[in-house]
Amino acid sequence: MEQFLAFPINQIPYVVITLMVAFTVHEFAHAYVAYRFGDPTAKNQGRLTLNPIHHLDPIGTILIFIAGFGWARPVPVNRFFFKKPRLASIMVSIAGPLSNLVMGCIGFIIWYVLVGTGLAVEAPIYVSEFLDMFIKLNLLLFVFNLLPFPPLDGYRIIEDLVPATVRPKLTQFEQYGSIIFLILVITPLDQYTIHPILNTFYPAIVGGLNDFFYYLLT
Repeated sequence: MEQFLAFPINQIPYVVITLMVAFTVHEFAHAYVAYRFGDPTAKNQGRLTLNPIHHLDPIGTILIFIAGFGWARPVPVNRFFFKKPRLASIMVSIAGPLSNLVMGCIGFIIWYVLVGTGLAVEAPIYVSEFLDMFIKLNLLLFVFNLLPFPPLDGYRIIEDLVPATVRPKLTQFEQYGSIIFLILVITPLDQYTIHPILNTFYPAIVGGLNDFFYYLLT
């Protein structure tokens, strides 16, 4: 059975807990920032909550374990409620990835506090294994969601940064872009597109944050 999974079986519990937290906080961050900028859409649909049931997508979650990628239920956003649509939309889009970055940093802080106090030596092995998974998956989600492909947050940010005359053209491309993105993810083409990007930025961010918190907390 393990050969059909993207993660070793012994790591599945860590992945499940991490993704429940990571996806939930990510989508809650979108909903909260949208609400603070005046859009009640997500709140009215029960998405302004930290209850995972309201955010997890069954198919997207299952695919994480099989294909190594997946998704949560996108938070509905109505930019017409925003007084400054471009600024508010950018802040809403970036809130999700930033929440994963913050959680990755929290994981580093907890680990190096344990190291600095000597508790890491006495802690059960599953503590370090879980924190390792929690940090890595959250930072991977941070980088992955900033990729400039629809329907990821990075694409949404680009939509609001480009001139208003360009946005309609991007919107027309979006339906095809989502299909292209899925093809890139599930075929060997990802070795020439998405993987080089992730392999460049992801290790740099993990290594940089690891060094930062190591020198700061130990």
